[in-house]
Amino acid sequence: MDKKKITESTQFLTFKLGDEIFALEISTVREVLEFTTVTRVPQTPKDMQGVINLRGHVVPVIDMRLKFGMSEAEKTVNTCVIITEVTIDEEITLLGAMVDSVQEVMELEPDQIEPPPRIGTLLNTEFIQGMGKRDDQFIIILNVNRIFSTEELAIAKDSQDLAEAVDSAV
Repeated sequence: MDKKKITESTQFLTFKLGDEIFALEISTVREVLEFTTVTRVPQTPKDMQGVINLRGHVVPVIDMRLKFGMSEAEKTVNTCVIITEVTIDEEITLLGAMVDSVQEVMELEPDQIEPPPRIGTLLNTEFIQGMGKRDDQFIIILNVNRIFSTEELAIAKDSQDLAEAVDSAV
């Protein structure tokens, strides 16, 4: 669904950050986990919370509130980690996106999705795939492969490799 016109109904997983509703195409979501302890990795960006162990695999976790310039929030019983599949150098990598709460899986028809807004050259909106409309509410549809810069994905991959090396040494 990269930059092409949406011509058929598509399913999305919706989640909240503050009062805003965001969505990821369901095909990029592997699973949703309750928030758990995250192992901090030294010298990583503030939005990278650390890594978790997912059935023997080390998965980097990004705080989406911090990623989008929002204030950090207290973790609650609703805080979740959405495990997504991100393509790095033509290889699929698992990445956790920590969100305030997961809402629902919804289907949107092409006529319910508008192209991303043009806000000018100062703001990067390349990670917004489109704006969904349901009832009288907007849903910001994200492109998971464009949310993170190449540099951030490299840091996440390095953190994953480092944590796996430490695990195997123990």
